[in-house]
Amino acid sequence: MIGDFSVAPENDALRAVRIGIITFPGTLDDRDAARAVTLAGGTAVGLWHNEANLQSVDAVIIPGGFSYGDYLRAGAIARFAPLMDKVVDASKGGMPVLGICNGFQILTEAHLLPGSMIKNNHLKFSCADQLLRVENNTTAWTGSYEKNSGMVIPLKNQDGQYVADEKTLDELEGEGRVVFRYDGANPNGSRRNIAGITNAAGNVVGLMPHPEHAVEPGFGPDSSAYGEVGLGYGTDGLGIFTSVLTSLVAGGK
Repeated sequence: MIGDFSVAPENDALRAVRIGIITFPGTLDDRDAARAVTLAGGTAVGLWHNEANLQSVDAVIIPGGFSYGDYLRAGAIARFAPLMDKVVDASKGGMPVLGICNGFQILTEAHLLPGSMIKNNHLKFSCADQLLRVENNTTAWTGSYEKNSGMVIPLKNQDGQYVADEKTLDELEGEGRVVFRYDGANPNGSRRNIAGITNAAGNVVGLMPHPEHAVEPGFGPDSSAYGEVGLGYGTDGLGIFTSVLTSLVAGGK
């Protein structure tokens, strides 16, 4: 495992992998997610929330933002978009799905992941570079990392506190389904410092911080879990996107 996730070289097998990026009204980070997929070597495909067509993609990313203005609850309306029915069906068939921030909230509302997201315990919007620990590197989205390795990626949310009942939390812990955990101070009050989880199959992952904002030298965090890197040069998040591409190619895509 190397900590410097540099831009992937041209690779026909990787480029053949199509990663869908869903846009809802209020989505903010769809272009950033598409850029991350491209830098990792894959092909990003734009998907519109109101169309029930996944356009033959091999995986789906639900990016961050404020879908439908976060009315009712964050992600509650987006869950009923026509395209989400297709995502739910495809995920049950094994398609890799990643929900980032608002995308994580949508995955809980769609019951693809357990628990829920509520307002940060300090009731303020948070924005900072966040140190995480990768506790599960066997998912479709984390195979490029070593177990218990660190990563520094931006965190920006208002409804970022992950909550679940004790039985669910115990199940997540016991089954190794906590994928990311806040390392150090808990920024939002999430139960057991949980920053991201997976389903039992390991193909659906949700996390609150934003790996797509730590993929390109000069435009990421100022630091890395692997040491100081200089102004904007942290790229710890790129491994999320190389992981799914590598996983799909290895699986015969």
